[in-house]
Amino acid sequence: MSTPQVPPVDHWPVGRMLSAVARRIERAWDAHLASWDLNHASLPVLVHVTVTSMSQRELADACGVTEQTMSRVVARLERTGYVTRRPHADDRRRHVIDITPAGAAALAACADPRPAQEQVLGHLPPERRALLDELLRELVAPWELLPGPARPRETTRPSAPTV
Repeated sequence: MSTPQVPPVDHWPVGRMLSAVARRIERAWDAHLASWDLNHASLPVLVHVTVTSMSQRELADACGVTEQTMSRVVARLERTGYVTRRPHADDRRRHVIDITPAGAAALAACADPRPAQEQVLGHLPPERRALLDELLRELVAPWELLPGPARPRETTRPSAPTV
């Protein structure tokens, strides 16, 4: 039985290319963060709770994931000693997440994205990397900043994928 012919990269749709690059960068970023027992899902939590204490629900909303996913991420960060989870003062069913000194130190040590980006984008000349950065920023701009025809047709923003 012969192997099906895979179309060359120059025939891939944009979505497939973006997805492939995103997975490659995510793997490089996770490899970088592993030195601190972190990953791409846990790092934003540390960033958010550095600014202010937040409930798991607020963190889930801020990170665009389900509360169930956030519960697992927070549990892992709690095991590593990077956050604490305490009952909410007004609602004992909710938990408030705070960063610990160890979590703040890990965040400060690992926050530089250059090692992971260099691994994936290092072969590009600086002007091409700058162009890629500019184009990606345009693509992730909030819907309300996009010109009329580029806006989604529905009136609500699409939900973010879970991590």
